Amino acid sequence: MKLLRYGPAGQEKPGLMDGEGQIRDLSAHIADITPAALGREALARLAALDVASLPVVEGMPRIGVPVSGVRQFIAIGLNYADHAKESGMPIPAEPVMFTKAVSCLSGPNDPVMLPKGSVKTDWEVELGVVIGETARYVDEASAMDHVAGFVLINDVSEREYQMERGGTWDKGKGCETFGPVGPWLATRDEIVDHDALAMWLDVNGRRMQAGSTSTMIFKVPELVSYVSRFMTLLPGDLITTGTPPGVGLGQKPEPVYLKAGDVMSLGISGLGEQRQEVVAWG
Repeated sequence: MKLLRYGPAGQEKPGLMDGEGQIRDLSAHIADITPAALGREALARLAALDVASLPVVEGMPRIGVPVSGVRQFIAIGLNYADHAKESGMPIPAEPVMFTKAVSCLSGPNDPVMLPKGSVKTDWEVELGVVIGETARYVDEASAMDHVAGFVLINDVSEREYQMERGGTWDKGKGCETFGPVGPWLATRDEIVDHDALAMWLDVNGRRMQAGSTSTMIFKVPELVSYVSRFMTLLPGDLITTGTPPGVGLGQKPEPVYLKAGDVMSLGISGLGEQRQEVVAWG
C-alpha cells in the first residue's frame, strides 16, 4: 500500500494512492494514519480493504506528512562513501547518528523556509524508514520485522549552523520546514529491493544528485538494529538514512547554497516525488 494524508495543514485526512494514481479516502475505516496504524495487524486490516470501493478524492489536494504524531526523527550522516568524501570527512567506522526536530516536519510540496540570516542552506535526498513496531536491542535478522515501510525525505540542512556554530549537528538540521516527508509511505511489500532504489534531486531544473541506495555504507537492517541499541524506537519514528553525493556543500569550485525563489525537485523509485519552493523567513 501507499498510505498518505491529504488536506490543509493540521486538518489532514487519511488516504491511499491506488494503482491508477488516484487518492482514495480512508476516513470511513481509520481516523488518521497514526503510529497505532502502522503495526503488522493494523496494516493487514487496511490491506484487506477493497480499494475500488473507497471514495476517490477529487482534485489535487495538498499532501501532508504521511504519518501524524511522529515522536522521534533520527538521521544517519555520511552513509554514502562519495558524500563523505565530498564533505571532507572520513568514512565512519560506525553509523553517525543525530536528530532532526519533529517540529521541522512538513509536507512533500510545502515551501522550505530559510532561517533568519541563513546563507548556507543545503539539500539532501534520502531514503526514510518508518518504524511500525517498537524496537529495542533488535538484531539485524529481525530488524525489518519492526519496519512499516519507506518514505522519501529531503534532509534540508543549514551548513553554517551544522558545522561552524559549535556543538552537535542537530542545530543545522531541525529548523522549521527542514523535514519534507512523503508524498506517501510505501509499505514494505511495495518496495521489492530497498537496497537498489534510484534517487535524484534537481535545483531549478539542474540535476544535482543522482545515486542509488545500493551504495549505502550501512544498510537498512543494520541501521535499525544499531539505532535500537542506543534508544527505543517507537511506532511512527522516522530514520533518514543518508544522502548520495551532489549536495551544495560539495559543489566545485565553490559550494552552492539555496536562496529564496529556488525550486527543489526530488524523487526515489517507488516513493514518489517532492517539489519545494524556497522562501525567505516570515
